Amino acid sequence: MALFCINRYGGDEEQQEDGAEAENRARVLLERLQQQARARQLKKREQAQPEQDGGERAGAEPGGGKRKRKQESEERRRAQARGKLEKKEPRSSSEERAGSQQAAGGSAPSERKKGNRKSKVPQERTGTDSEEDTKQQENRSNLKSSKRKKRDEETEAAETRKKENSERAEGNQSTKDEPSIAASEEEAKPPPSSLVVLGDYDKKPVQKVQPFLPQWLAQPKLVQKRIKDNLVPVGDIPGIHPRLLKKLQMNGIQSFFPVQAEVIPAILQSASNGYLMGQGGYRPKDICVSAPTGSGKTLSFVIPIVQVLLDRVVCQVRALVVLPTKELAQQVSKVFNIYTDGTGLKVVLITGQKSFAKEQEMLVQKKVTGYCSLADIIVATPGRLTDHINQTPGFSLTQLRFLIVDEADRMIDDMHQNCLNQIVKAAFQVENGSGSNTLFQRTKPGPITAASSCYPQIPLQKLLFSATLTQDPEKLQQLNLFQPRLFTSVYSEKKSLGEGTETEQDTKYTLPEGLSQCYVPCDLNSKPLLLLHFMLTMKFSRVLCFTNSREASHRLFLLVQAFGRVTVAEFSSRLSPNERQRTMKEFEQGKIQLLISTDATARGIDIKGVNYVINYDAPQFIRTYIHRVGRTARAGEVGVAFSLVLRIQERRFLRMLKDAGIRDVKKHPVKGNSLKPLVQEYEEALCKLEKTVKNERAQKRA
Repeated sequence: MALFCINRYGGDEEQQEDGAEAENRARVLLERLQQQARARQLKKREQAQPEQDGGERAGAEPGGGKRKRKQESEERRRAQARGKLEKKEPRSSSEERAGSQQAAGGSAPSERKKGNRKSKVPQERTGTDSEEDTKQQENRSNLKSSKRKKRDEETEAAETRKKENSERAEGNQSTKDEPSIAASEEEAKPPPSSLVVLGDYDKKPVQKVQPFLPQWLAQPKLVQKRIKDNLVPVGDIPGIHPRLLKKLQMNGIQSFFPVQAEVIPAILQSASNGYLMGQGGYRPKDICVSAPTGSGKTLSFVIPIVQVLLDRVVCQVRALVVLPTKELAQQVSKVFNIYTDGTGLKVVLITGQKSFAKEQEMLVQKKVTGYCSLADIIVATPGRLTDHINQTPGFSLTQLRFLIVDEADRMIDDMHQNCLNQIVKAAFQVENGSGSNTLFQRTKPGPITAASSCYPQIPLQKLLFSATLTQDPEKLQQLNLFQPRLFTSVYSEKKSLGEGTETEQDTKYTLPEGLSQCYVPCDLNSKPLLLLHFMLTMKFSRVLCFTNSREASHRLFLLVQAFGRVTVAEFSSRLSPNERQRTMKEFEQGKIQLLISTDATARGIDIKGVNYVINYDAPQFIRTYIHRVGRTARAGEVGVAFSLVLRIQERRFLRMLKDAGIRDVKKHPVKGNSLKPLVQEYEEALCKLEKTVKNERAQKRA
């Protein structure tokens, strides 16, 4: 029993000693972490300090060497102390394991307690041999003494390191001299080695990704951009009918523009065997044309189509022109009427301006033998054309030879693709009552085989025109073009920078040659004043002003009207077709100085005599910008385009132009002092505008 009590007491002592050891280890670990944190802070301070003279650096080297020697001597002293302890007291295998666990820092107090309890159980059971127990107690006491000595040495070493660190920190804070920087640099930098780092990164120029395009897109037929320098006399183009040459001269056209000189012969060549058959009996290639606004794209398809259809005998719909807006359709219809006058060809315009029944009477006529067509050439908008395909009895496109899509990019983007699919479907539809007669019966084109070549059929040729024709093959694939040919004036030009150096300027869109472009950074409140400043102070005339919505154009029109001193009109969907025509005539005659419009007039409409274009609201898309500014500087003339850009929009606006390859846009700031004379009248006009808007709202409610 006494032995059990002694053993139990001894076990408690060991637990207390183990707890003390754990506290000492935690204290040493904490000191090490604090030391590392101080070292990091010192490095940061030294990096922030500016570099001083070379003499100060030289003076710092002896101090650094002394500290190194001190540290080396301390490490030697610690190693000698450990060696003495190992010689004095040899350890058993179990004790050596415990010591190694302590050195590695991985021993836990719980494991030691378990080991002690396991050793106690056999002692209690074998309590007869007291001599063995006394020997074990002596060994334990020896172990305890060695452990205490080791702990004392470790605490002494930790205290000396702590003192050295505190002295070093005090020296750095007090002196803040260069020797500490040199010493830390020596400690931080490892000694030079003979190793070579392989696989180091070299700065290489990033290669520009080249898109993979079909051959007809990658290698188009290039058209000259400069109109005035590349005019071609009308008589130099082969194959044009004398009757059409006379018509051209009567209308004052002596020369063709570059686009017309390239496209007209191409279309005539594709129909050299007549409209019933392609060249050599094969299907003609489709044609795509991308050229700037005002370059004569309309005449480039009007002349060849009229010439091909001059010899027609039976009146059938042979040519169909699809356009996005009513105004543009009216303009194209006028050109067709000029060149078909006296030829017997009939041109019909269907845009919804007349009643549906009236348009049906213009398209087809019912006779005893059935329905017969009254139109050779149809100019239409997509919605109205779809209605006639579905609802007009006797309306047939089975004899259609030319399908012309003007402003093709907008037709694709505005989801009119369904309309184009319906046109193609109607063109290859089997007519009722055709019976077994398959001669000249049109079927959908497929692979050329011996069976498909047995009998001829009228081919359908597609002609696409736009100033901003997309280069996206995926979108163009939706049109199902057959071996297309591309005529484009959009290509990169090499510009000389002097001293024999040249740079290639990439362009995605082409603008008229005589167009000058400027932008005016401004605030939202000063935009109306800037417009009035241009009209009254700078004496602008025949100005076409664009806004982003019809509400904005109407309010701006009312404001300028209330201000006075400027003859102004609006052009938007608020007006009836007759009012639009009257407004356009008055503007072309010079009776209206300022025409405020939405983007309805931005697409393809040829407005004569536009001197200035002002983007009152900055366009959100580059195509909108191209078509807006293209209303001036048409047919080789000169024009100026101003864009009022909010300061918050300036960066995005310039990036949009830069991405499109448009770089010659000048900044045109307007000083606030030049707007002050207009402020008082402008405020009075705002009061009048408020009353006018209230009256309009009251009339709508009534």
